[in-house]
Amino acid sequence: MPFSGAAAAAIGRLTGIVRSLPRASVVTATETYLHAEFRSAVFRFVDDAEFYADESAGMIQVRSASRVGSSDLGVNRKRIESIRERWGEPPPR
Repeated sequence: MPFSGAAAAAIGRLTGIVRSLPRASVVTATETYLHAEFRSAVFRFVDDAEFYADESAGMIQVRSASRVGSSDLGVNRKRIESIRERWGEPPPR
C-alpha cells in the first residue's frame, strides 16, 4: 500500500483502521511495524497480519496468514483487500 510522509503517521492511521475491524486486536505497534491478530467468529481461530512501513520506498508491506490449517477459504485476502479499500487503494487485479 503506498503512503507519503512519515512511516509513524502511516502506521498510526493503519492502526486505527485495524482497530475498527471486528475481532481485531493490535499486538505490537512501533513507528514502522504493526502486528495484529484477527479471531474468527465461530471457532475463534487466530489469523496474523503484519505491516511494515518502508519510508524510503513509500510503501507498506503486508503479510497475512492463518495459524492453523492449509486453507482459510480466502478470508485473509478479503480482510487485506478491505483494509486496502479503507486506506484508499483499490484492490489488486
